[in-house]
Amino acid sequence: MSEETHIGSDQDDSNTRADFFANVLNPESQREIRQRVTRLVFGGDSRRYEEFVQVLTEAATPGVEVILRGSCVTGHKFGSEEPFDAEGPGTSDMDVTFVGGDMVMLFREFHIPGIHSVPLSEEHPFASPTLAPVRKRLCEMVNRPVNLQATTSLVQGVRDFAMDQPYLVLLKKPEE
Repeated sequence: MSEETHIGSDQDDSNTRADFFANVLNPESQREIRQRVTRLVFGGDSRRYEEFVQVLTEAATPGVEVILRGSCVTGHKFGSEEPFDAEGPGTSDMDVTFVGGDMVMLFREFHIPGIHSVPLSEEHPFASPTLAPVRKRLCEMVNRPVNLQATTSLVQGVRDFAMDQPYLVLLKKPEE
């Protein structure tokens, strides 16, 4: 997985898979997303963003990449132009995914058994008892729901190819 991944949110819906993979290597796209996330979630305070990433870094097992998806990345709800936090501050959630490593072993509930978990969230509060304290801390840090999910590199690769969903790399997987 590369360090930089994004489809520009200012582009129209005609992005092709080639556009997506071209943006996978685009550091400027990642900077733009990071700035958007810092503004929308952390009130423009990059120190708060770095503290959030540090908590995720401490929770991650070796060999894990951590990505952020969803409306805080694009600035609007999936499938609509409703803006992030349209219903007031803290009303939009954050979707964090641990990719690779052994993170899926920390989950009890799965969309695809053993390789793609359900998110530890308000809907699935017992999906990962091990990560529940981390989720609680992250939610308190940003004063909004933070959903934690784990998947394998293979599933993430398929999602990259099939779904064209932009994301921000919070923690890059170490080179092997």
